[in-house]
Amino acid sequence: MFAFRLTTLNSLSFRNPFCSDSVFRLLRLFNMEIDKAIRECDDRRLQTKYNNATYVVQRALALYSIEEVAFSFNGGKDSTVLLHILRAGYFLHKKGQNSVNGDLKDFPIRTIYFESPCAFPEINSFTYDTAAIYGLQIDTISLDFKSGLEALLKEKPIRAIFLGVRIGDPTAVGQEQFSPSSPGWPPFMRLNPILDWSYRDVWAFLLTCKVNYCSLYDQGYTSIGSIYDTVPNSLLCISNSSNKFKPAYLLADGRLERAGRAKRPSTSTGGQIPAESNGLTSQDSYKNSMLTASIIAVGDEILFGNLEDLLGPYLCRKLHSIGWSVLQHSAVHNNIDSVAEEVERQKSKSDMVFIYGGVGPLHSDVTIAGIAKAFGVRLAPDEEFEEYLRHIIGDQCTGDRNEMAQLPEGITELWHHDKLSVPLIKCENVIILSATNVPEMEKQWDCWIELAKSSDLLALLEPYVSKHVTTNLSDVCTNFHIS
Repeated sequence: MFAFRLTTLNSLSFRNPFCSDSVFRLLRLFNMEIDKAIRECDDRRLQTKYNNATYVVQRALALYSIEEVAFSFNGGKDSTVLLHILRAGYFLHKKGQNSVNGDLKDFPIRTIYFESPCAFPEINSFTYDTAAIYGLQIDTISLDFKSGLEALLKEKPIRAIFLGVRIGDPTAVGQEQFSPSSPGWPPFMRLNPILDWSYRDVWAFLLTCKVNYCSLYDQGYTSIGSIYDTVPNSLLCISNSSNKFKPAYLLADGRLERAGRAKRPSTSTGGQIPAESNGLTSQDSYKNSMLTASIIAVGDEILFGNLEDLLGPYLCRKLHSIGWSVLQHSAVHNNIDSVAEEVERQKSKSDMVFIYGGVGPLHSDVTIAGIAKAFGVRLAPDEEFEEYLRHIIGDQCTGDRNEMAQLPEGITELWHHDKLSVPLIKCENVIILSATNVPEMEKQWDCWIELAKSSDLLALLEPYVSKHVTTNLSDVCTNFHIS
């Protein structure tokens, strides 16, 4: 039997103190108020994101009937944003059909909630309070996600499901705004209106529209999973306090929103949460080991012999100076496939891969695209990197159209240093260096060493020592004496 229950407005108790009759009547106009709040704000980026997201909703509602779509709601911030995007998108869809009658209080799209015993009580409370306020018809499913979907799709004529997936989420890799379900899963269309939204975009929307969100986000939680794998983000911890945290919207670096998604302390670890390695390892881990690196130069001019490569030998010397062994130094053509094949080959053989050349605004600069292909991810706009580029090249760097601001999704970290106008780019164990000459490479190398050491993520071993032996003997005599 299909294990779900239908929860309607009448069967819910109102736990939200703000849900009075007068407020309830105002909610009939809430769809228009969301649209108005966004259009009247001065955040052009948010307006663009909102317009794109509501367009995806309207397009989906033009392709599928209301009975054929569903919305997966989990009470989190992304899901909350999507709820209001759907409400606004539905209003705009009906407005386009000239069928708005002012009574859009109830939300007609079927809502799915996967209830879990591992969920935070605050998530459950917020979910049902939200359902009561906005008249959601919730199918509460107690099965796992895959089994629950299989049962739901057998019972209902659902062909497409709206999901609050964003770039950087573990499940987002390879997805588009309209993506068929993966092989082995029940067939349906995954609809991702906020796929290209950043952490900053999410909070800009919630705060601009002044909508309610789960109270855990005001307690330092920035990404919420289960009660067993989620803790407040330590980056929001208030000074001189071990259990007080700033709200989630004050997190400065949105790429660290999942920093609280670690297992809770256990007795076996002495109450300490292990630090993430981020592709690098601590010094103690490799005290008696050899660390390896590969160096990749991208450029036809090197392969044609038109330019002497001085950067590769420089990196070799620097890596040897910190005790790392260079497994390979290679040069590849300026095309995406060549870069992707070499990166894929070296990233599995070496602890770290350094790549330079082919980084910039020209059509021949394909290094970053090649790295994305090597990891099987797509290029996506990076809000923070876009800001750096805007400071360097001005207004010509605008919006998501700027190809230079496209970075491999879900695997990219930006390493900042005061001496660098543009941060270093790290994609798992691949470091992208933009230097074009030795002085620039020297500056980037020194900054990388400083940043890695300050984060306790770089293993510095004993440097390689070169010794020379001089002899007047011939090769024949030398071989004779040695043997």
